[in-house]
Amino acid sequence: MRDADSRVKAAGQPGVDLLVGGGGIMGLWTALFAARDGFSVRLVERRAIGAGASGGVLGALMPHLPDRWNAKKAFQLAALISLETEIADLEAETGFSAGYRRSGRLIPLPKPHNRDIALGHARDALSVWNTPDRAFSFEVLDAAPVAGWPAEAAMAHGIVHDHLAARLAPRSLLAALRAALGRLPNVTIVEGVGVQAIEPAAGFARFDDGTGLNFGNCVLAAGVETFGLLAPLNPPLAKPVGAAVKGQAALLKAPVDPALPVIFADGLYIVPHENGLVAIGSTSENTFADPLATDGLLDTLIDKARRMAPVLAEAPVVERWAGLRPKAIGREPMVGRHPDHANVSLMTGGFKVSFGMAHALARQVLNEIKGGALDVPPSFTVAAHLEEAGRD
Repeated sequence: MRDADSRVKAAGQPGVDLLVGGGGIMGLWTALFAARDGFSVRLVERRAIGAGASGGVLGALMPHLPDRWNAKKAFQLAALISLETEIADLEAETGFSAGYRRSGRLIPLPKPHNRDIALGHARDALSVWNTPDRAFSFEVLDAAPVAGWPAEAAMAHGIVHDHLAARLAPRSLLAALRAALGRLPNVTIVEGVGVQAIEPAAGFARFDDGTGLNFGNCVLAAGVETFGLLAPLNPPLAKPVGAAVKGQAALLKAPVDPALPVIFADGLYIVPHENGLVAIGSTSENTFADPLATDGLLDTLIDKARRMAPVLAEAPVVERWAGLRPKAIGREPMVGRHPDHANVSLMTGGFKVSFGMAHALARQVLNEIKGGALDVPPSFTVAAHLEEAGRD
């Protein structure tokens, strides 16, 4: 790492080793690991920390199914396992709770073929859902471990109990990460200011308040906004490199044991949290009129959840939430160095998997910045996404 003062700076503009654009889960983990490594870090967020998709309510940490094992699934498995230790260390350091629990997941099996497929996944899990120290099962049961969770009518042919899945409270984890950053003297967090444009050749960022900053390296982690910032840096492409997907979710108040597993059924998540809160989510909308408004699609989801878990039948809704999630063209996270700009890296496109993998991706991106290898699945790289976007 070069000292910030060794770089040529524009008059009156201080420089930093690392500029992080975006204060969501991707940007916060990146900033924290960089600062711990001794980088001077400036994190800028256009609105407020967690104002985008990271500030939602769901918090489900769901593994890929153990069939057709590949590099993507192996990377996610390692990340989901290591996250437990990362969060424990963060909580011990800050005194904040992230609302984490390896609660597991229940998947109802409504039809005979669902059970047959699940039995195959159970065999697959025996060989791939393990490390030298831990193993996680994908059990196929005849009945739910707790009566009524979910409704018996939903599981005519049994139920899966996945012991790898977990959950956390998204806003609580963001608060813990911010608290950890606040303890480090080499970090500055600026809210209400966003990155307007990047000039990689000059190592300079312009902000939307008219100011600017020199940087040694820049990590763009601004969620959906990253795709717009990236466009001027890319070669001509046939298709956009990423898009926004709207999600709607809700929090209900109900007397539900927070240790109960997450329920997942046909796109519906029911996630027990602490303090009698249960999260319901989420929609995936590629077209929408208002990115931040909830509507009948969420009402339908809540009704479905009440039928799936009878304990929620009369549970009041305490919050309705909507936001935009970044989906890169390849559907995988888009991370690492831009192939045409050595001092610009990406941390975006996580869509539904960001909370379970952001810490592991941040370590890899920083390792590459420091001169090491980017050890991620090939489909995660910026080059892979640009290649996909360039195809007619």
